[in-house]
Amino acid sequence: MRFADHDPLNRNRFPVDDWALVETEFSADDIGTTETMFAVGNGYLGLRGNVDEGRDGHVHGTFINGFHETWPIRHAEEAFGFARVGQTIVNAPDAKTIRLYVDDEPLVLTNAELMSYERRLDFRTGTLSRSLEWRTPSGKRVQISSRRMVSFTDRHLGVIEYEVELLDADAAVTISSQMLNRQDGRDEYRSGVQESVEAFDPRKAEQFTERVLQPRLKRERDGRYLLGYRCTNSGMTVVAGTEHRIETENPFDETTTIEDDLAKHVYRMRAEQGKPIRITKLFTYHTAASVPVRELADRCDRTLDRAAEVGVEELLRQQEAWLDDYWTNTDVEIPGHPTLQQATRWNLFQLAQATARTDGGGVAAKGVSGSGYGGHYFWDSEVYVMPFLSYTAPNTARNVLRFRQRMLEPARARATELNQRGALFPWRTINGLESSAYYAAGTAQYHIDADISYALVQYVAATGDEDFVARGAIDVLVETARMWEDLGFWRSNSVEVFHIHGVTGPDEYTTVVNDNLYTNVMAKGNLKAAAIAVDELRRRAPAAYARAVDRLDLHPDEADEWRRAADHMFIPFDEQLGVHPQDSAFLEKELWDLESTPASRRPLLLHYHPLVIYRFQVLKQADVVLALLLQGDQFSTEEKQANFEYYDPLTTGDSTLSAVVQSIIASEVGYHELSMRYFRAALFVDLADLHHNAQDGVHVASTGGVWSSLVYGFGGFRDHNGVFTFDPRLPDDWDRLIFRLTIRETRVRVELEPTAMTFTVEAGTEAQFSVRGEQVVVRDGEPVTVALDGQGPRHYGMPNMRDVEGARRADGTLLTASMPMIAVDLEESESTTGFD
Repeated sequence: MRFADHDPLNRNRFPVDDWALVETEFSADDIGTTETMFAVGNGYLGLRGNVDEGRDGHVHGTFINGFHETWPIRHAEEAFGFARVGQTIVNAPDAKTIRLYVDDEPLVLTNAELMSYERRLDFRTGTLSRSLEWRTPSGKRVQISSRRMVSFTDRHLGVIEYEVELLDADAAVTISSQMLNRQDGRDEYRSGVQESVEAFDPRKAEQFTERVLQPRLKRERDGRYLLGYRCTNSGMTVVAGTEHRIETENPFDETTTIEDDLAKHVYRMRAEQGKPIRITKLFTYHTAASVPVRELADRCDRTLDRAAEVGVEELLRQQEAWLDDYWTNTDVEIPGHPTLQQATRWNLFQLAQATARTDGGGVAAKGVSGSGYGGHYFWDSEVYVMPFLSYTAPNTARNVLRFRQRMLEPARARATELNQRGALFPWRTINGLESSAYYAAGTAQYHIDADISYALVQYVAATGDEDFVARGAIDVLVETARMWEDLGFWRSNSVEVFHIHGVTGPDEYTTVVNDNLYTNVMAKGNLKAAAIAVDELRRRAPAAYARAVDRLDLHPDEADEWRRAADHMFIPFDEQLGVHPQDSAFLEKELWDLESTPASRRPLLLHYHPLVIYRFQVLKQADVVLALLLQGDQFSTEEKQANFEYYDPLTTGDSTLSAVVQSIIASEVGYHELSMRYFRAALFVDLADLHHNAQDGVHVASTGGVWSSLVYGFGGFRDHNGVFTFDPRLPDDWDRLIFRLTIRETRVRVELEPTAMTFTVEAGTEAQFSVRGEQVVVRDGEPVTVALDGQGPRHYGMPNMRDVEGARRADGTLLTASMPMIAVDLEESESTTGFD
């Protein structure tokens, strides 16, 4: 695990600001990371934080949720049922670029003499602004200011303002506003095109070798440009449009250029000192699965017409108003801790940028901030992002679930292909088809069915939106329950037990196992939830139930079979060690000695063959410990502590999904100092690039997990079976923690202090909770304060390998720890001899 025990940011360069991320010094050394840190987006459209002038950059990225190309997955050795169609997000035409020349000298930040520089991502206005003073090679001083926005109120729209002012002399000024097809490398400077062959890393997107965007339309009319394309294989279409306006007292002329892969509007003038030049650039993107580009062009025209009519200032006002409402519902306050406050709000702002205007689309692992993981949707959104959405932005949560619901038909086909009844959702996908070429750590993660069902049930409990179930979401619960009932099997030896074999849990360092604890516990919850939902639908909405029976061919006894399988689900437990084995064979393996593993050999997946890793007790991310969170009512307090103490030393944290879960359970069982360490590791995972891949985009699941760490971890919130409870764990050096939850249309402000917890209705009527067993009903205008006797148990230090090593298995053999040494010895030998 990569920790951030002290403030990991250079505060001279990134000063603390409660409501913004500010950079006061430009550096090309970490430009890929800062492109991610300063990205702007709305869930549909995202622009990386590239410099305005478009040359310096790691990847000049413009990404649209779900806009992808397909390609055939070629397996070295084929087998039936392997994934066949790869999908990768496409870098859409780049409308960000505005190039500046003064006396024909280009502004290139990596080479420029900058007298001042500041860049600011403002969480309240939803804008990225930059201000700098450039001293040209001839000694002239030029002030350049810019502002960039992707609209939350109109998801297809964005605005760029670019202003230039000569401070001490007149000069020839040229401003070239461009739109480029960077996906196919048509930038004459080759900016943003990765020329070098990078080391293997499965977290990166696949690279295309042939042209992706086929030109279908190019049009210029009165300073408005449209470029339209069709993806070669997927057939998806996109049109990007820009429109320009100039404000200046300087006389100017302008020229236009439009080609298949480039649209350029150029202003030239002899600018006078003290007379600013302001360029306003409106841009829009529309995409579709198969709509002709000419229709998309019409949509772009309407978007630009509407934006021009409204005006930029009104668009900016609408953006700020939208964010005012967003923060009213989502803000988490940590008084007295400004560095944590800033980082928390950055993470929450990223959640808005990844989810707000998905509008029926999914939430990709990197949102729209980068191309990491190919723009795919995983289980991340259901387990890590959906809790935040269900309790702060229920309409967005509903849209995300509807996206999964629309994938049900291909999920049924996939289940049939794998010889199962019901539906099996793809492990990673964009278009609904399985895109994971490595089935052992992909398709075998059947638990995604239970994860989706868990999120659905959680949403309905949080919102009371039973209508969503009646209108078709019941289908998801029924088909996933059918899959589990068919996948599992019965075994009898005095008692009947239901087993599930041949699956992979969340931990991708252990694959294709029998009775994975997480999978079994989550499948049990899925089966029960489906049975309850069918019974409730029959009782509450007989007509909807009748339609579901016809639509799903639902038999009266199916719900009873699901309930029976759930009641008899095998939940592995080792009496000797007092823990739940991660799977039926996990405890038989040797322990991997992580404490002795050099940092240079991490993450393990980049340095060891999977077969080497699979032979050890070692975890990429929380597995059993995640089950303790999601199905915590199924485990005793003692079992939770024993499981955490066993698995924590074995968990590498090589996945960014791990730290937040470890933080929450560490809080619950009393490891308060360790909980804070894990929380900080998640909080700064991108801001401090702790996993060395922030350049590929924001780890969206981790940002959702940060909210859960605060609310579920330190706030002690739980929602098992639709019952809302609190058992808080405020950190020792925190005076207060304040957050909001919206439960069944009532927003409640929760203020946690060392000795009390206060609930205040901010909108709505009333809400009911339980605080350490005490029932609380809070109503509008009647805040309720509950006294607290401490903040739960306190354990100091952290579990370590020595606590696990030396224990005996049930057969009497010792648990011993070691690690593969050949690779380490070779590395040390090479460093000694200088071999490269």
